[in-house]
Amino acid sequence: MALELIDFLIIISFFLISLFVGIAVSKKSSKNASSFYLSGRNMPWWLLGVSMVATTFAADTPNLVAGIVRDTGVAGNWEWWAFLLTGMLTVFFYARLWRRSGVTTDLEFYELRYHGKSAAFLRGFRAIYLGVIFNVIIMATVCLAAIKIGNVMFDFTAGETLWIASIVTVLYSLLGGLKGVLITDFIQFIIAMVGSIWATMYILDLPEINGMQNLITHPNVVGKIDLLPDFSNTELMMGIFLIPLAVQWWSTWYPGAEPGGGGYVAQRMLAAKDEKNATWAVLFFNLAHYALRPWPWIIIGLASLIIYPNLESLATAFPNLDPKFVKDDLSYPAMLTFLPAGLLGLVITSLIAAFMSTISTHLNWGSSYVVNDFYARFIKKDASEKQKIIVGRLSIIAMMACAGLLSLVLEQAKDAFDLVIQIGAGSGLLFILRWFWHRINPWSEITAMASSLIIAMIFFADSRLDGQLFANWAGYEKICFNVVVTTAAWLIATFATRPTQAQTLDHFNHVIFGKESKFHNFPVKILGFFMGIIGVYSLLFSIGKFLYGEAMMGWTLMGIFIVCVLGLMALRKKLF
Repeated sequence: MALELIDFLIIISFFLISLFVGIAVSKKSSKNASSFYLSGRNMPWWLLGVSMVATTFAADTPNLVAGIVRDTGVAGNWEWWAFLLTGMLTVFFYARLWRRSGVTTDLEFYELRYHGKSAAFLRGFRAIYLGVIFNVIIMATVCLAAIKIGNVMFDFTAGETLWIASIVTVLYSLLGGLKGVLITDFIQFIIAMVGSIWATMYILDLPEINGMQNLITHPNVVGKIDLLPDFSNTELMMGIFLIPLAVQWWSTWYPGAEPGGGGYVAQRMLAAKDEKNATWAVLFFNLAHYALRPWPWIIIGLASLIIYPNLESLATAFPNLDPKFVKDDLSYPAMLTFLPAGLLGLVITSLIAAFMSTISTHLNWGSSYVVNDFYARFIKKDASEKQKIIVGRLSIIAMMACAGLLSLVLEQAKDAFDLVIQIGAGSGLLFILRWFWHRINPWSEITAMASSLIIAMIFFADSRLDGQLFANWAGYEKICFNVVVTTAAWLIATFATRPTQAQTLDHFNHVIFGKESKFHNFPVKILGFFMGIIGVYSLLFSIGKFLYGEAMMGWTLMGIFIVCVLGLMALRKKLF
């Protein structure tokens, strides 16, 4: 695809702005590890909330959503819409607790909550397990999306795409620390939203699509637009709706939707100026992530069914692309090839911004684990602040290289999504309860982590080796099996081992809860939890109904959203 001068100017300008931000904040961010990873703990809620949204606005996310829409329809998004419950749990029960803990990373929590060598081992092991291995898997899926976009839109090889996409991201991540990431995230989010909405409007006006009404009545699309799955199709309903809503949201650890908070979401909460800002940041994130952002990707996914009705048509359109990459998630970048000059440059910039935002966050977050929870804790306890930052920057470069290499063996975003869900299955309930139940100890967490990983690897290996052992198992059956076995395993370990010593628990409860009861204002928080869920889903579906031309239902759902907002505002002093 030939870019014109205006397209190049837009792309180059964005690169220069990103580098300028990194350079501008590099001196302050390089003072010490706390400045590099937490921006001095004085960030406002709106900047943190936008950063969380921008991070999940990855280059692979539009591809994933478009692929889901093509495969199982709009209702297929319940696989990730169900995680709204997890997010609201963090908003109303855990955001204040994280900010109050005063830790530098969520892994440092382990030696606040537990004691002894087992707690230290857990912290160090998860620093590598999550900060490096798991983190690299997530970044590899984003790199995979970049490879597909680069090939479809510019005929780049995988290597060329990875090199071009990574160099600026790594540079400003090395220079600016978390503050640089937060500022560029804010810019990137605006560009990404404008680009995706404008691109959707243009694609709807294509002669082949001919507007929204023609799109939703087209024979290729009409069976894909329902917001709820076909309940007569038991297997589909179980896999994409019932199991995610009934089991997955509380039982599964997933980056950005960790039960009880964690990962880069915890990093943002810990960087907030106070508990109130931490809470509002996560609330805004969940509102924007689930309600405001998905519809442009959904519409483009539906439109692709008209122009590219099957995988064969995609393969024919892009003959130079490795056949293993020709999956339904290719449809999103394929549709972008229809955009005109100027808009094309803006949309490409928005995709680059999405890539950079996610990768920079994961690099900074993963590096914080390597430095704070492994290097400075176990390798060199007396490390200077300068040494910590050097090690952090070296780990950033190493993780980016590993992610790029791993992306070359993946095929589609859904593969990695399913693998990550399986690896985290069964551990979610533990993360929810460990703040309140004194019996949970390091061996509970070690057992949960080991059990879910082993089961996930068995399922993954069986699928890759064309094994027949689990050939008849549906995806949701595998998740439920992992949840049951892993939950049983860590509960047995919990009761078979001693709880954390009383002195450590007393200190933890004093730091986190002070003189308040652990269950202070719980009825109000539960009410807020349900109001938040109902409000966000109402807004999400209200937008969809307006797009489908069902104005009456759209306004009804919008009214429910407004009532929920007013209710939360009335209860804000007790909630926040």
